[in-house]
Amino acid sequence: MKTVDARGLSCPEPVILLRKAMASKESAYTVLVDNAVSKENVTRAAQHQGYKVSVSEKDGEYTLSITR
Repeated sequence: MKTVDARGLSCPEPVILLRKAMASKESAYTVLVDNAVSKENVTRAAQHQGYKVSVSEKDGEYTLSITR
């Protein structure tokens, strides 16, 4: 499982980092973001590629678990 740490980045950078990670064709990824817009955009991008996304939030940071 690859982890993408996109905290501190604004869109579209988190989505671009996720797409680069997805080039490895793994079945699961974890993405860390620190704003709601990035959370929504990464979720949408992953779902568009056929992945399921679950989100947890703690202290304003989001952890997105992305699986096939």
